[in-house]
Formats: sequence, C-alpha cells, structure tokens
Amino acid sequence: MATSPGDPHQTSQDTRRRVLQMAAPLRADRVDGSVDHFLAMLQDRLPLWIRILNDLSHLAGKGRVRDNLVPVARAGIDYYVDVQSAALPAFTSPSVTVRFRQALRENGLGPPTETAPLAHYLDAERRLGRVAAQVDPEASARLLLAGCFHHAYIEMFVGADAGPTRDVGAEEIVRELRLEPFPG
Repeated sequence: MATSPGDPHQTSQDTRRRVLQMAAPLRADRVDGSVDHFLAMLQDRLPLWIRILNDLSHLAGKGRVRDNLVPVARAGIDYYVDVQSAALPAFTSPSVTVRFRQALRENGLGPPTETAPLAHYLDAERRLGRVAAQVDPEASARLLLAGCFHHAYIEMFVGADAGPTRDVGAEEIVRELRLEPFPG
C-alpha cells in the first residue's frame, strides 16, 4: 500500500492501529514472549519511522537534498537496529514468519510503507531539478533503506566498532546514492 504525505499524527495513529491489527494472529505461537516483544517494539518504533519518512514531503525544495536525507538515514539505522534485534528471536518459527507475512499484506504494512514516502520526496526533488534527472526515485529509496538495514545488521552481528559510526554511516549512505545533479 503506497502512502502519501498527510497529517503526521493521523499517519502515526493509522500505523499503530495496523500493527495492533496484525498482532493477534502472530501471538498464537507464544512460547517465550519474543513475538510480543517484537510487536511492542514495532508498535512503538514504526509509527515514528513512518512519520519521519512522510515528513520529507515538507522539505522538497528546501535546504540541500543531502542534508535533508542524512537525518532520515540516521533514523533508519536506529529504527532497524531496534526493530531487527527484536525480530530475530521472534522469527525462529516458520509458522510465525508465514503469519507475519500474511498480516503485513492484510494490513498494508509491507515495504511500500517505507519506500513510497521516500520515493515521493525524491521524485519531487527531481522535478525541481535538485536530484539528477536520471535518478529512479523508487530504486534510490530502496537503496537508501537497504544501506540503513545493512548498517544495522552489521552493527547487531559484528558490533558497533566493526564499521563507521551511525552518523558517518548515514552520511556515507546518502552521499553514495549520488542523487544531486552534476554541475556543468
């Protein structure tokens, strides 16, 4: 389900409601509380993360694109570290994983929930000439999120000292997207 920028409070409440709706079928495998912990973390963190992504729409044409995206990438790293560290113990059961996928689909919380607002922002900046014309907003949104996820994954498994800090990582992710047009 693609989301478009709207009232941030309503978006957060809607996201929280959808997480709660998908929680019921996932709780059937309550073995050690890990699913409950994951759902609580998701309910707490996902609405803020989606609001951060949707708030980008208000920045189109303001400031530098890179400066607008670095705090988003940093927030993405933080989000993925928190949520994925809770997800790992929750998804040891294949039946939980299958029910989670189904619940995501039924509640419109799949990957487009994250990529759509970021792609909308990048497309707006591209139309304004502040992002290179050849940039694919959807693919660039996925790459930014993948970079954040990768940074979080490495930090969780290898340790925070195994790579750049979260701040430096966020800057590198945005810089290497090479979104801005070349002067010339």
